[in-house]
Amino acid sequence: METIQICGAGKRIKDAWIFKDISVICEAGKIYGLIGRNGAGKTMLLRCICGLSSLSEGEIIVQGKRVGIDVEIPDSVGVIIEVPGFLPNLSGYGNLKYLADLTGRVKKERIEETIELVGLNPKDKKKVGKYSLGMRQRLGIAQALMEDPDILLLDEPMNGLDNNGVSDVKRILKDLKSRGKTIILASHHMEDIDELCDKVYRMDQGHLCE
Repeated sequence: METIQICGAGKRIKDAWIFKDISVICEAGKIYGLIGRNGAGKTMLLRCICGLSSLSEGEIIVQGKRVGIDVEIPDSVGVIIEVPGFLPNLSGYGNLKYLADLTGRVKKERIEETIELVGLNPKDKKKVGKYSLGMRQRLGIAQALMEDPDILLLDEPMNGLDNNGVSDVKRILKDLKSRGKTIILASHHMEDIDELCDKVYRMDQGHLCE
């Protein structure tokens, strides 16, 4: 089943095209890799898919709804884009509880379960401001997962993780794929891309090729 359709998409800032003429279809139960140098447009494409940035041309359809037309922010999409931002004076659980209370979609038990899934302790009172980069990344993954979304957009999710953390994330992503989730994974690590992805696209000078 098609969950994401990108049709002739282009994004321009002033006179410069960040990407142009991109058309891709993503299906449920598959992981799609997105590779390319820094500044190639990968992050901007993910931002447009989840509604954080608007297209200059073309359209993106997520679960049958046109982003920016039928819906501003698509439902059931979990996102990690760039470094996850959290309130430094709250614990990991406190941060996720604060976000969950904004939508009212997630219960306490689900927050605790998701924090444990990524290898953190939901009872830990340590403030996020004192977290290591790897702990912040794990918490960011928990945030993306806690509403059990159908689609995951992950920009460099392995950043700051040690070998155990990388193994944990790979295991989680393989399980989510088996449950029919659609995952787009942007990464510089070709080993991770090769192991996880069903199809890989390269972003080069604003153009996408398989």
